Amino acid sequence: MNNLRSVHQLSEKIDPKGILIALSIMFLWGISLVFLLGYSVDFSNPLVYVGILVQTHLYTGLFITAHDAMHGVVSSNKKLNHAVGWLAALLFSYNFYWKLFPNHHKHHQYVATENDPDYHSSNRFLPWYLSFLFSYVNIWQFLLMAVTFNVLKIWVPVPNLILFWMLPAILSTLQLFYFGTYLPHRGDHANKHHSGTLPANHVWAFVSCYFFGYHYEHHDSPNTPWWRLWRTKNVRTG
Repeated sequence: MNNLRSVHQLSEKIDPKGILIALSIMFLWGISLVFLLGYSVDFSNPLVYVGILVQTHLYTGLFITAHDAMHGVVSSNKKLNHAVGWLAALLFSYNFYWKLFPNHHKHHQYVATENDPDYHSSNRFLPWYLSFLFSYVNIWQFLLMAVTFNVLKIWVPVPNLILFWMLPAILSTLQLFYFGTYLPHRGDHANKHHSGTLPANHVWAFVSCYFFGYHYEHHDSPNTPWWRLWRTKNVRTG
């Protein structure tokens, strides 16, 4: 509840562009998915692989949108802020926003300690990734995905469902974990946020994970929306 109150107290400072950016990501994800589910799959066509990468990036955008809502920076309207976060999380393979919410704030409060649900003391990629994945995935998500898959395959070719709906979601978890958790928090960091950060390269920082490679900056300014993190990086390195 303390986390929720602190989020709500920031509402008057929220940039109104946040809601437009959040809705744009969800709209682009939906339009792209509808187009790709009807696309003729030919594995010799490079556009198939481009489509997978684009959809992966947009899936990552869904999670980042839900993440920003957890920090209360999508909309100054509290109900709308959380509704957008709830929807963005749900579209990402039926993630449950109110389950993600407390875990993410624990990550900020107890970063890189045994109480941090996103941290793994082994510093090894695979055990950490599996721990990260299964701390958020539950049986209800598998059941809902299975039901949705079996309903959609009545109208949509199975290869399209696998390549453009299921595979990008899996790849996105790797993208989020590698650039947003593993690289920033592995090893020891002699700073108050126990976090590393990418060198300033704003194009790569956006493409890799919506600027969340600037991870020290995010922990230092958690109420800065993803699309402004590059500015905090400029201030820190300028």
